[in-house]
Amino acid sequence: MTNVVERSFPIDLGAYKPLALDPRNPTLTDEQRQTLKANIQLCRDAIVFFTATGAARGVGGHTGGPYDTVPEVVILDALFRGAPDKFVPIFFDEAGHRVATQYLMAALHGDLPFEQLAHYREAHSRLPGHPELGLTPGVKFSSGRLGHLWPYINGVAMANPGKVVICLGSDGSQQEGNDAEAARLAVAKNLNVKLIIDDNDVTIAGHPSEYLPGFSVAKTLTGHGVNVSVGDPEDIDDLYRRICEAVTTDGPIALVNKRKMAVGIDGIEGSTHGHDVIPVDKAIAYLEKHGQTAAVEYLKNIQKPKLPYTFLGVSEKWDSNRNVFGDAVVSVLSRMSPEERKEKVMCIDSDLEGSCGLKKIHDAYPDIFVASGIMERGNFSAAAGFGMEKGKQGIFGTFSAFLEMCISEITMARLNYSNVLCHFSHCGVDDMADNTCHFGLNNMFADNGLDDGYETRLYFPADAGQMKACVEAVFFDPGLRFIYSTRSKVPQILDENGKNFYGEGYTFVPGKDEVVREGTAGYIISFGDGLYRALDAVEKLKQQGIDVGLINKPTLNVIDEEMLAKVGKAPFVLVVEALNRRTGLGSRFGSWLLERGLTPKFAHLGIHKEGCGGLWEQFPYQGLDPDSIIKKVKELVS
Repeated sequence: MTNVVERSFPIDLGAYKPLALDPRNPTLTDEQRQTLKANIQLCRDAIVFFTATGAARGVGGHTGGPYDTVPEVVILDALFRGAPDKFVPIFFDEAGHRVATQYLMAALHGDLPFEQLAHYREAHSRLPGHPELGLTPGVKFSSGRLGHLWPYINGVAMANPGKVVICLGSDGSQQEGNDAEAARLAVAKNLNVKLIIDDNDVTIAGHPSEYLPGFSVAKTLTGHGVNVSVGDPEDIDDLYRRICEAVTTDGPIALVNKRKMAVGIDGIEGSTHGHDVIPVDKAIAYLEKHGQTAAVEYLKNIQKPKLPYTFLGVSEKWDSNRNVFGDAVVSVLSRMSPEERKEKVMCIDSDLEGSCGLKKIHDAYPDIFVASGIMERGNFSAAAGFGMEKGKQGIFGTFSAFLEMCISEITMARLNYSNVLCHFSHCGVDDMADNTCHFGLNNMFADNGLDDGYETRLYFPADAGQMKACVEAVFFDPGLRFIYSTRSKVPQILDENGKNFYGEGYTFVPGKDEVVREGTAGYIISFGDGLYRALDAVEKLKQQGIDVGLINKPTLNVIDEEMLAKVGKAPFVLVVEALNRRTGLGSRFGSWLLERGLTPKFAHLGIHKEGCGGLWEQFPYQGLDPDSIIKKVKELVS
């Protein structure tokens, strides 16, 4: 681990007063109440500060969720201390973006130095955007993705009969279908699981009360047979009483706590902006209001790190392909009449429209846009159902990491001959401070049909020009089409004359590989954000007298026989990709060569270990940066 502890933590966390409370006594004394209130304010100040360091460094994060649930967590901490034999003393949380809770409690329990908190989500700080067991001292579980933990801790409860297991939840995580299944099992087996749910009516892209009218966390859980208590969590006495009642009553119980998101933070209270990391200016205003002047000065002096590298073979202009996707779709839709659009196209979001470029479609054509909840499986299937009829297209988008959740639904869509244009953004590892559970690595899983089945195509454009051309070329194609993009921006690929390779006059041809640079020593095969890094390596190798070629393979799951024969006769083939080494392109490419009797030296660079946090730092950590590519090429030509 890189030593990240440099400056003293500017908030006095030593002022936190450990409190031991007995849940059999549901009434607080004046002293206990004042201690809880002081601890709550201290912890909220700390969370605002150290999550804002993530905003200042450009690594992002989430403030509102962990800030909101501080009263619940501080009370639970006191109960864990006061009745340790009664609980599994872990702050299980099915909203993984509330990781700041886990880091703060780890520090307060002595597992992390306070100073380390100020390096939230920074590369090599071991403080990624979701808790990871075994990576961060004091973190006692991996949350994975939103809404995945309640089913898991049902098993924890089974393994610990007679003890109470806590699951911190949210109205967003409760939208996932996993939780419905978990609720039914918990009720059927009378598991001693206590759900403490922050019901603040805010998710990433909107308010559940608006985009899912009729959905009620309390009524849904009641319908599953869970005992539900609804209340105001900012009323400390009532919150404490309700928690005590829940943990001293047998069986599954849910406390649904109604509050505004980021309550008390001027400028973001009650808004969707509270879901994400607090902007630095809002954090400074909050900290000044609460007398944390040292924390304010600390934030003002943070310098945002810059990528210390200039890439050869690319433009100075960088674009966000995930947003370009939305622009390209709007361009296609603009050439249709309103009647034709409404009849033939439907776009269904899963609360990620701003992250996946779908907001462009929402803004331009709201009549064909469905703003839906955090329900990837159901939303994909709805898009597929719309696209079941010939000539109709469902459009669906979410993060690439969530593709694994939709495999069965993808199979059903294929069996029903559906037409779905899918955009899975945030692919790979670049700029992914959320880290391992949010890496989009298993994209090839979408191609899980049979050779004679309904067509599935996987596309990964290299830059904005190719993204636009790809969408234009495949929009009206039948079948399932998966277009991938990264969270990070990518530069424009240039030809040998310094012109845009995917500029004016370029036409995307599905299934065709493209020669970006010719070479005699061997070929690198790449795509997506791997391509510009491989191009830099190729240019530098040519300067060193090693004439390496570069092939872009934007259609991942179709064999270009002509190109395969070409590279198969070269001295070596090296696949470079930001996908899982076990399941990515490289795991197939070598077999394709051997099946045709082609035997160049072969190697494969891909994602092969858990992440390090941060932004561009993920690529060299995985051995996919230009220097690592150059090193591997030299091994192959030696």
